Amino acid sequence: MLKPHVLTIGSQTPPAPAARPPSAASPDVSTAMSTAVWLVDTDEQHGAAARLAPEVLDPAEHRRAAAFAREQDRRRYVAAHVALRVLLGSRLDLAPGRVRITRAPCSSCGGPHGRPVTEDGPVHFSLSHSDRLALIALGPVPVGADVETLPPATAVHELAGQLHPREAAELEALDPEERPAAFSRVWVRKEAYLKGLGIGLSRGLALDYVGTADTPASGLPGWSLRNVAVPPGFSAAVAVTDTPEPAADATVRTSS
Repeated sequence: MLKPHVLTIGSQTPPAPAARPPSAASPDVSTAMSTAVWLVDTDEQHGAAARLAPEVLDPAEHRRAAAFAREQDRRRYVAAHVALRVLLGSRLDLAPGRVRITRAPCSSCGGPHGRPVTEDGPVHFSLSHSDRLALIALGPVPVGADVETLPPATAVHELAGQLHPREAAELEALDPEERPAAFSRVWVRKEAYLKGLGIGLSRGLALDYVGTADTPASGLPGWSLRNVAVPPGFSAAVAVTDTPEPAADATVRTSS
């Protein structure tokens, strides 16, 4: 299980873990080692994020923040996206407000709604937020991250049939009180994988088997799954590709 860094906005960003040389680790271990994961408590960090937001967020993010009906949702969105830009800026040696975030072409249809990418350097990233927590993963290869609150039993009952048949059977075999946590493990693993692919839930939940057990199942071609340590009441996972892929722009620009 990956233990994430805890990000305090405005403090010095912790360094990313160094990758082992290829001779010292298998590909899945080395890519996991070189992928850094941060956890942000957006309720605790919203004050610092709000002070930075006017100069950090881009016009599209400001419009999205303003569209939230609930003030709490607006604050959490702002804190999560300021945190992402702070981390990207640190990795790229850019002021956070100068980081350019766009979308890669969709791997299914080629449309402009694929995986979020930055135009400013060779770094891949994924952001997820649920309730008060935001999870951010950055690395040299495509990565997906997902964090979710544990679902109620009614949601598990309604959605379990959409999973891979083996996963649905595993859930059915568990005691009812164990099913929400097991379902949540499945859900965040699938979300992380599909976000890494850049296609989201359009792929369908029944195609890929990731398992309900504490340890993710292996077998996703070219990808590795890892659980992420999060507080009680949440589940989280990251998916990291084992195959290097160039980022949107291989040139790192420095701030003036």
